[in-house]
Formats: sequence, C-alpha cells, structure tokens
Amino acid sequence: QVRLVESGGGVVQVGDSLKLSCAASGGTFSTYAMGWFRQAPGKEREFVARISRNLRNTYYEDSVEGRFLISRDNDKNTTYLQMNDLRPEDTAVYYCAADLTSKSVSKTPRGYDYWGPGTQVTVSS
Repeated sequence: QVRLVESGGGVVQVGDSLKLSCAASGGTFSTYAMGWFRQAPGKEREFVARISRNLRNTYYEDSVEGRFLISRDNDKNTTYLQMNDLRPEDTAVYYCAADLTSKSVSKTPRGYDYWGPGTQVTVSS
C-alpha cells in the first residue's frame, strides 16, 4: 500500500512562511495525483491544493491561492506545500493525500485513497 508522511510543520508568527513536505513510499508516485488538506479543531477537513501526476495542473482553495504553492518532485517521491503570508486562520493539522485513480479532479477527502498522519501548523498573532 501507499504510505505518506508529512513534515515541516511548526509554530510561526502572522506573515511568516513554512514549507511542508510529504514523502511517499510503497507505490509508483508518478502515477497518482497528490493533494493537501487541512483540519482545524471542530471543523471539517478542508481542501487546500492539488497537483496532477505530470505536474501540469494545480488547483487551490480560494483563501490560499496566491499565498500557497503546491509542487512535486517525482524523482524524490515527494510533494511540497509552500505556505507564505500565513494567517491565524491557516492554523490546522495539514494532511497530504494520494489519489491513485485520478478519474476526476477531487476537492473532497473521499476522492483520495491514502493519507498521511498530518503535521501541525500554528500561526500565532
């Protein structure tokens, strides 16, 4: 099965930047799309960004577009989320997820097959 593990979370001030990483193993990384989601306490898991298998297409939630950048390195089996100009409302556990079928561009958790355990991002003000 595919295994995912996130890293790079931490506590930062408003306006700071962080770069999250998600390392994949147990599958052929280049054949599936990757997504990032986040979940704050008491809230639903929210779509953040998605990148296609061939790196040609990216998708963002409206509140992060222009601030966040998703990327991937298929040679390293890793996807990244660069987060800039962080705000308190960005505070959440961030999860990476793999869509192995890629039948559609999914922005909901049920469209993904495997998940990492998450990494905490806290933005203080």
